[in-house]
Amino acid sequence: MTPEQHTWAKRFKWISLIEGASFLILLFIAMPLKYMFDMPIAVTYMGWIHGVLFILYIYTVFPTASKLKWDFSRTLFALIASVLPFGPFIFDRNLKKSQHVDF
Repeated sequence: MTPEQHTWAKRFKWISLIEGASFLILLFIAMPLKYMFDMPIAVTYMGWIHGVLFILYIYTVFPTASKLKWDFSRTLFALIASVLPFGPFIFDRNLKKSQHVDF
């Protein structure tokens, strides 16, 4: 892996993991606060943060796929992972195994 590819992979990994964590916080902390404790403000703020991170993730998938020479199925898996709970974490593990790289 070239230094440029390593930089892209590392950048994508961090964006992916932060986006995945924001989704889990939204689902498992903010949503229960809203519906069980009548605190809708938690979803308002966390939803906004997650939305920005989700857009950043999607925006980063395509240049990363190009730089790392991902095939169509890997790029599609990256996109699907973004909408599944724990998806970015599973995708990151799969990427590490397939490219034999420790970011």
